[in-house]
Amino acid sequence: MPNVFGRRIMNPKEPYNNEKEKKEMATKKTEEVVIRNFEQQTTKIRIVGDSPLIVHNWSEKAKKEMLDAQTGKNKTKKKPCKMPFDDFARALYWNTEMPTEIIKDPSTNESRDVVTEELFDKAIEEGAKFGFPVSAFKLAGNSAAYRMGWVKNQMALRGAYFLKSECGEVAWIRGSVPVMREDMVKVGMGSSDLRYRPMFENWYCDLTLSINTGFGMTFDDIINVINAGGAGVGVGEWRPERDGIFGMYHVEIVK
Repeated sequence: MPNVFGRRIMNPKEPYNNEKEKKEMATKKTEEVVIRNFEQQTTKIRIVGDSPLIVHNWSEKAKKEMLDAQTGKNKTKKKPCKMPFDDFARALYWNTEMPTEIIKDPSTNESRDVVTEELFDKAIEEGAKFGFPVSAFKLAGNSAAYRMGWVKNQMALRGAYFLKSECGEVAWIRGSVPVMREDMVKVGMGSSDLRYRPMFENWYCDLTLSINTGFGMTFDDIINVINAGGAGVGVGEWRPERDGIFGMYHVEIVK
């Protein structure tokens, strides 16, 4: 049945008579697809601090101030009064609710919520929990393994193992109550400022390590990778990777 363009259009009622396609279909063999299972093995490990851990979480207040400065919203506003203890408390990764109260800022005369020393001490008495991003320990290990020539690139380790915490993405830091540090830092074009950050002097955290055996690495391999990250790269502020000596650690097996 030809159409207006001179080509033949198949009529559904006509029998299928393409012999070439019939032969090709008849000779095709059914191929079996085998899906390989990647075996995962898990164990408990403990990250034990060898030097104090300095934490600096970007608070929502700091993010808002940065955004306002970039969008020009704060050009006509007075700068809020610096409150060292509030800066310290907000730089923590809170695994429990952060306590705040509303006060009047003496600089702007506007209301703002702050963490006072009294509220912080009460939260500690009630069992406040603080943490640190789990991903930092994997990043440190991968970076150390690459620099030491154990792997050709860091991509090879990304799917080889995973670290998890009982608190989700932020590991529970135990061992000591955070204390406030005052540090002079350089900002902008050579100007200086004071930073108030939390520090855990004696610390550890428990993690679950899972490895994919299909990547050809053993527990010994991966634990040594994580251990190397603690010795040569570190986590947190002023770690060895940033010309410091803080945030160093080693790995222990939890039985």
